[in-house]
Amino acid sequence: MSNDRVYKMKFSKVYPLLVQKVERKGRSKAEVDKVICWLTGYEEQDLQSQLAADVDYEQFFSDAPEFNPNADKITGVICGHRVENITEPLMKKIRQMDKLVDELAKGKTMEKILRA
Repeated sequence: MSNDRVYKMKFSKVYPLLVQKVERKGRSKAEVDKVICWLTGYEEQDLQSQLAADVDYEQFFSDAPEFNPNADKITGVICGHRVENITEPLMKKIRQMDKLVDELAKGKTMEKILRA
């Protein structure tokens, strides 16, 4: 799958899959929202507005109010790639969000996930 195809994926289609992933492991939608808002700077109501607007990944991240400066502390492997080695900025943001959700599903504490 080319990066362009990923960038054009509707965030509203991917989001329920992220929620399902963590709920299967005993975590909650509210926790998914919290990590996404931490990463992107969206407020909860703005996140819901983005979902309702049916934006793609590219638009979702370009509209993000303020990407968290601690996002560079997100490291590790996701989808077979080391997050810290991804050079394409949009793909890096997508994989950082994937990594946070993955850590949530694996049971890490919110404090560790949010790099507090």
